[in-house]
Amino acid sequence: MAGSERKWVRVKALTRQERSVIAASCERFIAETLKPRFLPEVRPTTFNYPIDIVGKWRGSKYSFITRYRSGFPENLGEEFDLSFSRLDHAEEHLSDLRFHVMWYRHTGQWFRLHALVTLDEALRLIASDERLLPL
Repeated sequence: MAGSERKWVRVKALTRQERSVIAASCERFIAETLKPRFLPEVRPTTFNYPIDIVGKWRGSKYSFITRYRSGFPENLGEEFDLSFSRLDHAEEHLSDLRFHVMWYRHTGQWFRLHALVTLDEALRLIASDERLLPL
């Protein structure tokens, strides 16, 4: 049958050590770049307001997340997370670590803005591209 042939693709999964190094770099970026610029202090309001910026692994994807707290009387103090950027590990790139830089659209879908960039380049892009910054 034509079209039913299987294609094998080699992939490079992240090791535990690579994930730790990437997470440490991203946490440093959050602490030294994002928080001072976008959340120098928590300012409570009567609406939803940001209280923290964090990062989190979800499989082979590292998400940058803003944590919000509600100031509305009916749900005062409740918290929720909203991702604003994501690094997707490009597993098909075997020679070195590369990432796709993803943007979270208002439609609830992720859209790739930059492909196959290094970690340093990805962090520079997040710091400079307004679409990738916290709301």
